Amino acid sequence: MTRINTNVTSMISSRVLNTQQNAMTKSLQRLSTGLRINSGADDPAGLIASEVLRGEQTALKAAIANGQRASNVISTAEGALSEVSSLLSQLEEAISSAANTSGQSSDEIAAKQLQVDSILSTINRIANSTDFEGIKLLNGSLDYKTSGTAATSAFDNVTIKAATLADGAKMNVTVEVYGSAQLASINGKASSMSANNTLQITGKYGTQVFSFAAGTTADQVVAAVKDSSTLTGVSAYKNSAGNAVFTSTEYGSDAFVTVDTISGTYALNTTDTGVDAKVRINGQDATAKGLTASINTNTLSMDLTMKTAVGTATGTKSFYVTGGGATFSLAADVMTGRTSIGIESVTTGSLGSATEGKISSLADGQANSLSSDNFGKAQRIVKSAIKQVASLRGRLGAFQKLTIDSTVNSMNVALENTAAAESAIRDADFATETANMTRSQILVQAATTVLKQANSAPQMALSLLQ
Repeated sequence: MTRINTNVTSMISSRVLNTQQNAMTKSLQRLSTGLRINSGADDPAGLIASEVLRGEQTALKAAIANGQRASNVISTAEGALSEVSSLLSQLEEAISSAANTSGQSSDEIAAKQLQVDSILSTINRIANSTDFEGIKLLNGSLDYKTSGTAATSAFDNVTIKAATLADGAKMNVTVEVYGSAQLASINGKASSMSANNTLQITGKYGTQVFSFAAGTTADQVVAAVKDSSTLTGVSAYKNSAGNAVFTSTEYGSDAFVTVDTISGTYALNTTDTGVDAKVRINGQDATAKGLTASINTNTLSMDLTMKTAVGTATGTKSFYVTGGGATFSLAADVMTGRTSIGIESVTTGSLGSATEGKISSLADGQANSLSSDNFGKAQRIVKSAIKQVASLRGRLGAFQKLTIDSTVNSMNVALENTAAAESAIRDADFATETANMTRSQILVQAATTVLKQANSAPQMALSLLQ
């Protein structure tokens, strides 16, 4: 070709050179940033996928941090509860020691009462001062809130361990008693004894032997048994027929009464056991012991102690869980990842037994102080408090290990896999990009040489003009 106005060969060489320069520039960009996708034009579909995966990584990292913070909160509460548990053990020791009334002076017992008061004061201080970033953990502020008259009129104690509530919503709790709780009960004999009798009466708390002279009335038998009820767990009353009736002081299958005639004509050698209430909570059969019922489902975990009038008759009572609890977000999706646990108060007015009393009653001047000589009742109250604290510690420990730690471990694995997937899509492969850059550099040099030759080709036309 001898045309010089249009150098097609130069145009082709120039286009190829620009293409190779662009390829080399892209390889240099990828090598300098470490990313295969630097803009949407690099890979539109890949960019969309990698951005979604990046968002998931951000949410997972936040959820993992939330889990670690939640674990710190639970550890703080559990550490304080450990000290409360130790104090309760010292409280039981003080009661047991003070019960040895003939082996110590009144001054020494008074000194032990000061120790009891100090322990109670310290428990209240721990309950009111344990916090995490200003959030009180053990004063009841993280307990669930209930509403409805049944929550107080029908139940002595309601402990919501966990409840799944939508934001701003409340949960209706329906408690149906379809089988009444019963005391252990044994009918005695006629209104007065015709001969001398010795009876051994055994209950949940212990055994006592009673000696009754001939002519002892049913009223006198009832009075003697009732006077020892704190030692045996057996009380008594006179029925309409005028006979003494021996009953357990508590309801349920754990309570029993045994009356054995050791000598005499009373002729009673029998045992009776109480009956647990049969309860449904929100249509689900609950585990019941006496007047106490428990349920544990995905949406509701709770314990409640019914008042005697409610637990010994069939019927239905309802109340609402309106909120509260310690709530943590342990998943990338905040709607499905929130979980909560109730942390009830451990003040002296909260720890103890719903029926026997609270440990605050052990303070100086109160009903179960050391000077009251109610050592058996005081010890049972403290034992109930120890079980209460131990149960709370166990729940918090299970929540920390099985809910928080397991969830965090799972999210760490998910984060690793999500990061790997995002890296495979977005990150540059340095081996590939280095090879591509080397190839582009060689082609740029070749295209530059060819373009130079293409530009000099039209000069051949000058030889035709000579």
